[in-house]
Amino acid sequence: MKIEKVTFKNKNEEKLAGRLELPINRKPHNLIVFAHCFTCTKNLTAIKNIGRALIAEGFGVLRFDFTGLGESEGDFENTNFSGNVADLLEASQFLEKHYQAPTLLIGHSLGGAAAIFAAAQISSIKAVAVINSPSQPSHLTNLLRSSTSEINEKGKAKINLGGMDFTIKKQFLDDLKNKPLQEIVGSFNKAILILHSPVDKIVNINNAEDIYKAAKHPKSFVSLDTADHMLSKREDSEYVGKVIASWASRYVEIPDEKELRSNSHVAASLDGDQKFTTQLKLGRHSLIADEPAKFGGNEYGPTPYDYVSGGLAACTALTIQMYARRKEWQLENVTVNVDYSKDHVIDCENCEDPSAKIDSFSVGIKLEGNLSEKQKHRLIEIGSKCPVHKTLTSNIQVLVKRMD
Repeated sequence: MKIEKVTFKNKNEEKLAGRLELPINRKPHNLIVFAHCFTCTKNLTAIKNIGRALIAEGFGVLRFDFTGLGESEGDFENTNFSGNVADLLEASQFLEKHYQAPTLLIGHSLGGAAAIFAAAQISSIKAVAVINSPSQPSHLTNLLRSSTSEINEKGKAKINLGGMDFTIKKQFLDDLKNKPLQEIVGSFNKAILILHSPVDKIVNINNAEDIYKAAKHPKSFVSLDTADHMLSKREDSEYVGKVIASWASRYVEIPDEKELRSNSHVAASLDGDQKFTTQLKLGRHSLIADEPAKFGGNEYGPTPYDYVSGGLAACTALTIQMYARRKEWQLENVTVNVDYSKDHVIDCENCEDPSAKIDSFSVGIKLEGNLSEKQKHRLIEIGSKCPVHKTLTSNIQVLVKRMD
């Protein structure tokens, strides 16, 4: 997983801080914006776990802090639900401008309600997933009822949530009113997935029922069984991520992975618009080769020299272990480290001058087990005779021909 720190501005020109998480070995087929719960931040463990499960399936996920929370600028006491919705719109526009337009919104708790309102205003969004979310934003007033009188009388009150103090103003409560979520969800043309725990003590399961009844098809409901409101158990949040990834695949466009076909045992293919991201066929295995970003690549896979070094390391380990087994020596593990010393920058500056190309592979071998010094010495000696080692140190011939 690759993580990019990103910032973008809200409607008041204040910076919002986010993390864009991307698959490590490919371009994401779809981007997701995640809306966190009331007074939470982008760094909630459950959000990270859900994101990782989605990234494993090829999605990219932007999680960010709403105005006045976490690393984002702004004063929380001057924010409200409408501001959260506006932040989601800005996040979507940021992705569309700098990456690609998001197609899926996910929201947890009050963030789920905000995601529904935002989705109705973002044309690129094809699907929305809400987790333990209220059927009306005004549900939050129930959680603040012990301070409602003070807020109405004095215009604001300080409350403690999760061990942290937050100031809630009357305008925040006023803004929660007249937000017809069920009307919105019943009118927008988006697929919706409602995930809710029947034992949620913060937002009752009846809220999920209300959203489901109001929504039009395609709509789906998944019970989160014994999960708590915050999805504090790792298995619960990971499950949510996997379910959303599978469900969303029916509503967002996921291109088929291009499979390289060739009669040769090894083949490579690179399209002109893919920088250096190269599709590889190695026997029955499909892999990717690439170059570092500083050399114009996407870093979606190992470099060609990494594959050469990896082949040498694997062959050395295999050869040593095979020899030890044949001799019935107690070799518990062999670890081989290979470092290739040539710099990418000078690879082809003087390609026509063989003397300008100095290739060096440094091989380190670690042997674990009940072995004598003589046995260790012999195994190191055997390792240096592996087939790939012999190939790299011999006079080899590479024949290049054109295929029509």
